[in-house]
Amino acid sequence: MGVGLYIHIPFCKSKCMYCDFCSFSGKENMMIDYTHALCKEILLAGKGKNIETVFIGGGTPTYLCLEAWELIGNCLKELNISDKAEFTVECNPGTIDIDKLKMLKKLGVNRISIGLQAWQDNLLKSIGRIHTRDEFIDCFNMVRSQGIDNINVDIMFGLPDQRLSDLKETVEELSKLNPEHISCYSLIVEENTPFGKLYEKGRLKLPDEDLEREMYDEAVKLLEQKGYKQYEISNFSKDGFQCKHNIKYWKTEEYVACGLAAHGYVDGIRYRNEENIKKYIRTVNELGLSVVESYKNTKEDDIEEFMFMGLRMLEGVSEDEFYNRFGLSLWDLYGEVITKFIKINYLEYKDRHISINPKALGISNSIMCEFILDKN
Repeated sequence: MGVGLYIHIPFCKSKCMYCDFCSFSGKENMMIDYTHALCKEILLAGKGKNIETVFIGGGTPTYLCLEAWELIGNCLKELNISDKAEFTVECNPGTIDIDKLKMLKKLGVNRISIGLQAWQDNLLKSIGRIHTRDEFIDCFNMVRSQGIDNINVDIMFGLPDQRLSDLKETVEELSKLNPEHISCYSLIVEENTPFGKLYEKGRLKLPDEDLEREMYDEAVKLLEQKGYKQYEISNFSKDGFQCKHNIKYWKTEEYVACGLAAHGYVDGIRYRNEENIKKYIRTVNELGLSVVESYKNTKEDDIEEFMFMGLRMLEGVSEDEFYNRFGLSLWDLYGEVITKFIKINYLEYKDRHISINPKALGISNSIMCEFILDKN
């Protein structure tokens, strides 16, 4: 089986108020040095691997200059990437033009993921986005004009001062553009972000828990009506356009990760890279890699990850695949928990798969907690 390749680009034109990803603005002068180091790591980490999916995320990958993209393109030519690989690049409106798009297409990019978050300009401004709704529409149309027929758009709910009607309008208007895939995420307020600091001071007006749950349920219903089939807690697609790279994560398959603070999973080992950009560049230039922590999963770790990630997907967990991987019966290990949740209609058992009832996806975290193994 082939692996996925994740590449992290940490540069942004401006940081959003909610973002706690390893990214920053104001370091454009480091783009080329970073990319040279990144390419060294990609060549070493990706050597000898059969790569089925490529995902370049960030940060804002499309904020990278053309020279840096040329370096990445030349580097990727050295790897064994399948001719049929799904190749995604994340994009923010205001950071891409026709020349950059043509360059990306030349590299083999066939899927673009655009960050929208909300349809309303006042909400976009309040969360620190650098673009307006009209600029998003222009960006979307430009991507489409270059023959990209697989576009994802990210939207969010649970934003400060966001109303249910705002979310409905976002889904209604976005669906008119007809992207192939929509990701719909709940805002999570992280500590070391501008929103986190406002929240601590009691100055962040968030929708209450009931309204947030209603927003999620309404989004699921509306997206279904618009022809987007839910296949994971936060992900919806037209037929045949599920994100193959992300499915590798949810099925706990292997993926190589390159770049600042990137997390990978290869040969049963989870690892993460250096988070300081100067140290990252120096270490990769000296050693070829910048792994600061690696951990060999125990069998119990693998089982828990398989369950937690698999239950995020609507198809759920295959009992046959569970047995093939671990040599154990899913029912012998988890029968009591599964039976309990089937009785109260939180879990379903169908076609030898255990899955969360779509109506219970809003409380999926509390369900998944019960699949933690007693390791004493």
